[in-house]
Amino acid sequence: MREPPTNIWGSLRYLGPGFILSASIVGSGELIATTIVGAEAGFMLMWFIIFSCLVKVTVQIEFGKHAICSGESTMASLNSLPGPRIGKANWSIWLWLLLMFGKMFQLGGIVGGVVLACAEFVPGLNPEDNFLMFSLFTYLVAVSVSLLVFRGYYQLIEKASLIMIGLFTLFTIASLCALQTTDFAISINEFASGLIPRFPPEAIVLIAIGAFGITGVGGDEIMAYNYWLLEKGYASYAGPRNDSEEWDSRARGWIRIMYLDALLAMLAYTLMTVMFFLLGAAILHRQEMVPESTELISTLGTMYTDSLGPWARSLFVVGAFVVLYSTLFAALAAWTRMFADAFARIGIFDFGDEKTRRFYIALCAWVIPAVWASLFLFFEKPALMVVLGGLPTVVILVIVVFAALYFRYRRVTSRMVPTRTYDIALWTSSLAIALVAGYLGYELVYDLAEWFDPLIANAAS
Repeated sequence: MREPPTNIWGSLRYLGPGFILSASIVGSGELIATTIVGAEAGFMLMWFIIFSCLVKVTVQIEFGKHAICSGESTMASLNSLPGPRIGKANWSIWLWLLLMFGKMFQLGGIVGGVVLACAEFVPGLNPEDNFLMFSLFTYLVAVSVSLLVFRGYYQLIEKASLIMIGLFTLFTIASLCALQTTDFAISINEFASGLIPRFPPEAIVLIAIGAFGITGVGGDEIMAYNYWLLEKGYASYAGPRNDSEEWDSRARGWIRIMYLDALLAMLAYTLMTVMFFLLGAAILHRQEMVPESTELISTLGTMYTDSLGPWARSLFVVGAFVVLYSTLFAALAAWTRMFADAFARIGIFDFGDEKTRRFYIALCAWVIPAVWASLFLFFEKPALMVVLGGLPTVVILVIVVFAALYFRYRRVTSRMVPTRTYDIALWTSSLAIALVAGYLGYELVYDLAEWFDPLIANAAS
């Protein structure tokens, strides 16, 4: 147990979990999905992208509070939710496992982005010229990520990647500023128009919803947040839960640090999101260029070369590699923990057996990236894969919302009841996520009905 710091400088020493999430989402949600939305819709949906970043943080905080107070891992907490069980596991764990197979597409697209970034410096590294070499290089990227997480080099490289992501952020700020001296300059009216809520054209509704799932924190990142809080020591510093005033004081102190961690991370990834969106809307949309297929990296690079000049291309490719690669190993580090935890809850092994737990984490570290790489090689459309991977994330967010509300109203102690303002923010987040998920369900049912109509008509005739 440890008393929480009481000043801002002491608090800053314990930040970190939120910025690990930032490392895992900048490459997928921000660099790719947000830019695609800007390229497709122009400035129209900037309000929606900002809303997506801000609205989910209260649910993330509620998950974090529960982890600090209970000391439970995410899957242990989900296993306590009300509802039917299949075998030993709660329905929410089985649904999460099913949805995470859809999420594989998103990370498969990120693997593709890393390979395509490398291809900018390796002539002939493309599926058209030499598919065998392209495939071997793709699996080499996957193996390298597996090795880093398996060997435990993650923390060292995570710190290095955060520094490089910071430098890439400065590079992006410079590009956005330089943009104002070119023919692609953003006017005040264009910027203001993006802040007015408007619905997107029907053609890009699913793209926008997919972006909502993965910009800012997605459902899987919120679940992963608890593991990083536990590993950072927040729950152990607060101590085992009891009704004493000493525990209450410690827990509130560490929850306060968690608030600061989550809010500062939110500011960081929201800034990156808006910058990528503006570059996509100002440069790519005006030229009717949409990042897709194996042209993903070269198209994204246009945002920097058209603002800073041709010399910026190499810097962008290096920055894109760093951002995308950091997304891979930050995501894998989280996924190995969550999948192993889920397998334990459904009864495959005893989570309390550290040796067996480490074996399953290691097994996941090797198998999951191989699946990512295989999906990319099969589809070869990294941008589309990232957006498609965002759709199941919206449904995962619904599970997260249900759990957060259950934690708030059924498992919180009388000493930890939050303020009315907090409850309003939590319900606002929850309702917003539910509305987007409901609209996604409507769109999918509508699209399926349109697809089946001709089949039914032909069968009837």
